[in-house]
Amino acid sequence: MTDTNAVPSDAAPSEPDARPRRWRVARRRLLIGAGATFGSLLVGVPIALEYGRPTLAQWMLERGAGSSEVPESSLVWFELTGDGITLHVPKIEMGQGIHTALAQIAAEELRVPFEALTVVQADTARGFPSATMFTFGSTSVSSLYTPIREAAAAVRAMLAAEAARQLGVDTQQLTAADGVFQVGGTERRVAYTEVIAAHQGPWQEPAEQPELRPAGEFTSIGRSVPRVDFRAKVLGEATYGYDARLPGMGYGAFVVPPRFGAELESAEPGDAAAMPGVHQVVIDVEAGFAGVVADTRTRAWAAARALKLSWSEGTRVDNAALEEQVTAGDGVVLRRDGSIRDALSQGRLVAAEYRTPMAAHAHLEPLAALARVEPGPAGKVEVWVPTQSPESVLEDLHAALGEDRPVVVHVTQLGGSFGRKGGQHLAVEAARLSAAVGTPVHVGWTRDTDLRQAFYRPPTHTRMRGSIGPDGMIRGVEQVSAAGDIIWAVAGLPEPVRSLIGFDPGGLLGLFLPYDLPAYRLVNRREQLPVPTGPWRGLGLMPNTFALESFLDELAEAAGSDPLTYRLAHLRKSGEQGERLRTVLRTAAQMAGWSESLPAGRGRGIACSGDAGTVVAVVAEVDLSDGRLRVTGVDVAVDCGLVVNPAGAKLQAQGSIVMGLSSTLREELRIQDGQVVSDNFDTYPILSMADTPPVRVAFVGGGDVPHGMGEPVVGPVPAAVANAVRAAGGPRLRTLPLRL
Repeated sequence: MTDTNAVPSDAAPSEPDARPRRWRVARRRLLIGAGATFGSLLVGVPIALEYGRPTLAQWMLERGAGSSEVPESSLVWFELTGDGITLHVPKIEMGQGIHTALAQIAAEELRVPFEALTVVQADTARGFPSATMFTFGSTSVSSLYTPIREAAAAVRAMLAAEAARQLGVDTQQLTAADGVFQVGGTERRVAYTEVIAAHQGPWQEPAEQPELRPAGEFTSIGRSVPRVDFRAKVLGEATYGYDARLPGMGYGAFVVPPRFGAELESAEPGDAAAMPGVHQVVIDVEAGFAGVVADTRTRAWAAARALKLSWSEGTRVDNAALEEQVTAGDGVVLRRDGSIRDALSQGRLVAAEYRTPMAAHAHLEPLAALARVEPGPAGKVEVWVPTQSPESVLEDLHAALGEDRPVVVHVTQLGGSFGRKGGQHLAVEAARLSAAVGTPVHVGWTRDTDLRQAFYRPPTHTRMRGSIGPDGMIRGVEQVSAAGDIIWAVAGLPEPVRSLIGFDPGGLLGLFLPYDLPAYRLVNRREQLPVPTGPWRGLGLMPNTFALESFLDELAEAAGSDPLTYRLAHLRKSGEQGERLRTVLRTAAQMAGWSESLPAGRGRGIACSGDAGTVVAVVAEVDLSDGRLRVTGVDVAVDCGLVVNPAGAKLQAQGSIVMGLSSTLREELRIQDGQVVSDNFDTYPILSMADTPPVRVAFVGGGDVPHGMGEPVVGPVPAAVANAVRAAGGPRLRTLPLRL
């Protein structure tokens, strides 16, 4: 047992008729549900393990998402007033531009100008199914594309029926365009706003789903438009979690453990209660909570540091111990094609190992939350919080404050997230403090606390072995990987079930080679680490693609083949996936001038991957001529299906490239004595603007429906850079961050 004061959480650096519809649920919920189902099937059936795991893993990758109900009424999505139509968006805006894309989809079927539609973030009282609001896995636009179109078309039909009644004509005589109904062949017309203002009584949903607009008539979808939140952000009017304010609110701070795994054993107010500006000290040792409320944030931080606390030991782990624990070896078999033993024994053997370190999300806005808790055991609870999962916040608040309390979660803008704000426990801590003092309380972390008290991208280790035949073609590949938990770390399944399943669903992304091989064996090992790990942008996509696409280049080099030619030769000759990958590879190569020679010390590298229905190829160009590694340009080809907002999609791709380059070249979370020592951007550097190269993006493919854009582009970045370093005459780099 150690007796010490913990660092306060806010410590300053050293100071309606309805009809059912269907929608696509977020990926994490499907994976957790599938895992739970599979786990129950496996209990007591050991013989199914060997064959069940590969089947489940492949099913998860192919399905990606399931289906569920959407709101029963179209008017959950839309609010109709004499001032116009407001779209309530259930998905969370984190800077990715989905509110704009979803508004374009709605405007298309409403047949109103995009600019005329008001867009607001829905809160949990709006009536959306809780899972609909969960924002994760690059599925926001793809999952809501059809439901929003159907809901908007239904609202347009409601308005048309009312307009026909008001005009005394049949609905078939009306045409809709630019928010106006016109009686065919006449000058008679009425604006939507006029129809709404004159309407009385409840709106009636149409008995049948109206026909959706043909793609050839689209005027909003497929057009680059300004973001709906652009003006508010430029003028500083957008409300982020740190900006949330209520009259009479106080500022809270609560203590956090001194190291991972430490638990609060005792707590006393010490000198905190008598300090200037302190309203109250709140201690609940059983809940592991000790905090204060003061009239300023600085005073709250100071008082929290003055609490007298005793903590259990916790872990003393460091990076070396974590790396030793995450070692590829024994695990569960997730894929077996052909005889890998024969393949590896008969061809020319190539072997390599790859590692990626722990990484932080490094989002722009540290965690923050504002809570207002009404008195009494059934008093209403309201929180204003930047979160990807309002449902998780609801569940946590009910668990902490009581199931009988009505709870409303208002989601603010998110200053970045990348998985970190999948829940948001500061809402609970702010609510505890608010309940104690009877006034609203705001809690906001500093950057160093945010980095020290997060969960992180887990470390990975991959061992690859491959054989090449006399013709240079790959005869077989064996892939053995290990990683800390991603989804299981934040899911509610009991550990025996997780162990029985044997793999973490989040680690599947990018884990499978996309090439047609005679023999292929994939072994995966999950590790429970003594530090918190969880979702980081793309889950396992980037670490896995780094190993696989780097190894493809190593095989190509051993075969004496051009890396692009080698990939094209090994893609499946038939099937949509192979053709789509072939197209993006050729497009990215053409953009980058792949066949053109470069001066000494410069090189190009290529890599590809797929996720969320999208396929991506990246070509990176590097310059090693002065002994440093500099990325001088990146070309990206993306097939994400239908592009709703080309300008927004391009920004998504460029943002993914920059984040991928930052992780590739800079980021490595350092842990000593059970504590994060990379606790600010001086010790956890990220890519600067000065080091960001030009990024060119091309969209290819097209189609009838959109696919994911938030995460897929990040996958190939590290492999493309590592391959470019080798092409420039540098060493084969197999560990992130890449260092010469």
